[in-house]
Amino acid sequence: MDGYGRATPYDDGALLTIGAFARASRLSPKALRLYDELGLLPPAHVDPHSGYRHYAPAQLERARLVAWLRRLGMPLARIREVCELAPDAAAVAVAAYWAQVEADTAARRDLAAFLVDQLERKNTTMTTPHTPLTMRYAALTDQGLVRPAHQDAAHAGPRLLAVADGYGPDGGQAAKAAIEALKGLEDQDLTSADLLGALEEAAHRAHRAHRAHRAAPAADESTGSTLTALLRSGTQLALLHVGDSRAYVLRDSGLFQITHDHSLVQSLIDEGRLTPEEAASHPQRAQLLRSLDGATEFAPDLQLLEARPGERYLLCTDGLTGVVPAEAIQQVLTAADGPDQAVRELIRLAREVGAPDNVACVVAEVTGA
Repeated sequence: MDGYGRATPYDDGALLTIGAFARASRLSPKALRLYDELGLLPPAHVDPHSGYRHYAPAQLERARLVAWLRRLGMPLARIREVCELAPDAAAVAVAAYWAQVEADTAARRDLAAFLVDQLERKNTTMTTPHTPLTMRYAALTDQGLVRPAHQDAAHAGPRLLAVADGYGPDGGQAAKAAIEALKGLEDQDLTSADLLGALEEAAHRAHRAHRAHRAAPAADESTGSTLTALLRSGTQLALLHVGDSRAYVLRDSGLFQITHDHSLVQSLIDEGRLTPEEAASHPQRAQLLRSLDGATEFAPDLQLLEARPGERYLLCTDGLTGVVPAEAIQQVLTAADGPDQAVRELIRLAREVGAPDNVACVVAEVTGA
C-alpha cells in the first residue's frame, strides 16, 4: 500500500526486473549492479541462464535508504553497516556520520581561510615593507613509554627547524643523519630566492647518503626516516616535507596543518574509502607511501610561506599527533609562555596517554626584531 492506503503494483510479492526496481527505488541499473557486487543490495533472484537480476518489493525500503545515504555522501562501506542496524541504531549512526561531515566541513573551511590568507600575503609581498623578524624556538624529544629505542630527532635554530622520525633497524641513524644534513643551512646567508633550492638539495644529500650507507634490509623490513623542515630568510619560510611527521601554524584564526601525510591511511581518507576515525585504528596506519628511505626516489613536498609576527609554528612526529588531539595541541600552543614551555607541555600530554611511540616536537614563535 502507498501512503494513502492505495494498492501499489508491487503488493502481490511478484519479483521486479532490474529496470522496474531501478525506477521504483530511484537507483540506476548501473548502481544496482555495483551494489550487488559489493554485497550491499543483492537481488532476490538471478536467472541462472540469462543472468538477469530480479528484486523483491520488500527490498525497496533498503534500496531507498541506500539512495538517501548516497545523497548524503556516505561511503559505501558505512552504508552497508547502517543498513544492517535496527532503525534506532541506524538513526544514531546517521546522526554521528553527519556530525563528522559538519566537522570535516569546518576543517575545510579553516583550510580555505588559511589558503586565502597565504595568497593575499603573496599578493602584498612586493608592496608592503617587510618587518624584520626573529624567532624564539625550542626542540625536545622523548623516547616514550613503550618503544625500546629512540629513533626520533629534532633541531631548532635561528634559521632552521626540523623533525625526523626513523623507522626500521637503522631508523635512528637515518633520522639523525637527515637532521645533520640540514644543519649546515644555519650558517648560510640565503636569500628568499635560494631557500627552497638549498633546503631541497640538503635533503637530497641526506637521501643519497642514506642510500649509500644503509645496510641491505631483510625482505620484510625497510629502514628510513620522515623529514619535515622549515628554513627561514627574513619573512620567508621554505617548507620541505616527506612522510607523516607534520608542520602546523597557529595564527589568530586558528591552528592549521600545513603538511599532508604521505601515508597509506591518508590516501584512503583522500579517496573516501576511510574516515579519520577509522584511520586512527587501521592496522596499516604506520605504512608510508613516501619517506627518506634510500630505496626509492626522494619526492618531498615543497612550498614557500610568508611569516608574520605573533605566529607559532609546530613541527612534530606522529608520536604526538597519534595520541594528542588537535584541540589539545592548539590549547598548549596558545597558552604557553614560550616555545620551551610548549614543547615540554606537549610531550607531557603524550606521556599522560601512554606515549606508545617516540615523540619529537619543535616550536618556534615569530617576533618582530
